[in-house]
Amino acid sequence: MPSGAALRSFLTLLGLVASFAQSAPTQPAGARSIETLESIGGLPAHAAGGFTEISACARSSDGEYLIFDRRMHSVSSVQAPYDAVRVLVQIGAEPGKLLHPTAFSLAADGRFVVADAPGNKGRIQVFLTSGASLGGFTLATREVPTLVFENYLQSGIGSLAFTGRSILINQPELGTLLSEYAMDGGVSRTFGTLRPTGQEHDREVNLALNTGLPIINPQGGFYFVFLGGVPMFRKYDAAGRLSFERHIEGPELDDYIRSLPNSWPKRRTEEGELPIVQPAVRAAGADADGNLWVSLMTPVTYVYDNAGDKRRTLQFRGAGIMAPRSFFFTRGGTVLVAPGCYEFSTRK
Repeated sequence: MPSGAALRSFLTLLGLVASFAQSAPTQPAGARSIETLESIGGLPAHAAGGFTEISACARSSDGEYLIFDRRMHSVSSVQAPYDAVRVLVQIGAEPGKLLHPTAFSLAADGRFVVADAPGNKGRIQVFLTSGASLGGFTLATREVPTLVFENYLQSGIGSLAFTGRSILINQPELGTLLSEYAMDGGVSRTFGTLRPTGQEHDREVNLALNTGLPIINPQGGFYFVFLGGVPMFRKYDAAGRLSFERHIEGPELDDYIRSLPNSWPKRRTEEGELPIVQPAVRAAGADADGNLWVSLMTPVTYVYDNAGDKRRTLQFRGAGIMAPRSFFFTRGGTVLVAPGCYEFSTRK
């Protein structure tokens, strides 16, 4: 039988252990910490505030910001000292202008492309950073919306990738995931088998579940990230051969997965009744090392390496926690994120 003093000492020790256990941070087994990236710069707030909706932002090699404002149907330039905005491409249906634009991509040589849809006909135009038009072409198929994204209907040209020599877009209605267009508008190749969805009997739903984002991998080849349905991505080599397919998984997607329907309600549009398919993915991009960054509809981004393994789970903090709509990776190891055109370091 221990003495009173010994018992009091033992109880005191137990109390300290219990107190430490309560105060120490706990984490469920298998849980991963979420890194918060703090903004290190970007487009000054007074300049960013002049835009209605920064859908994508990029920066040329000489430091000029290029801002794609989808709602204003425009692409603008902001040069140092970043106190004045110059409109490069403005609203209009005629060639060299934009009407109902949906996607923007800047090539390494400073040229950029924009997809728009005057008269519901998909059009792709190429521009110099001066805003001068280098021409473009109209797609043979009509723009048909396939997804509901932030209260607007998104078509298959919700994203494009400009290599500098060709343009990749997602056109599942042609029977493959990706179509690569030459600069004169000719289709140089198509690749990427449509994924099985279980909805092959309903063409519109099947197309919606095969809508996604083509991403150039700087290490070679391409990624394709599906926007809706079961979250996943594929990696293709430069020849268009499938390297692998990976599911996008994490606790942030559990509610979305649980709520996936077996049938989709439809909305009446000018093109007829179309299914309302909510996306799981908001944006995606690949950094210089070939890591794929996938921004979810929740304000969380997953980063996958070249082998398809998830390496990081991130949140971005600008004025507050934000959900990236676009990524632009700079040569200096940073990433520009819209909205806001904030800059973050990509390094741990």
